[in-house]
Amino acid sequence: GGGGGAAMAEDEGLVSVDYEVSGKVQGVFFRKYTQGEAKRLGLVGWVQNTSHGTVQGQIQGPPARVRELQEWLRKVGSPQSRISRAEFSNEKKIKALEHKEFQILK
Repeated sequence: GGGGGAAMAEDEGLVSVDYEVSGKVQGVFFRKYTQGEAKRLGLVGWVQNTSHGTVQGQIQGPPARVRELQEWLRKVGSPQSRISRAEFSNEKKIKALEHKEFQILK
């Protein structure tokens, strides 16, 4: 990570990005940890298991924070998980957050 002041984070606006994580990511509390990390970073969105064994969702918030969660989804995950791939798509600037919190969807 580079330096730079975090004081004027407001000016960066907000972004929304969809994600899908492949690997051993179901049955290892991946959603719970993702929610915890998102809340720690002050992000909103959702996460859910898919029928084909991946975890997918959406992240919204300040770009720098969203990047942090993307890195976390790519490299860290929950303690028991084995991430083989994390893909991000539909990244766009948004005027306002479309979710109130970060939810785990069934």
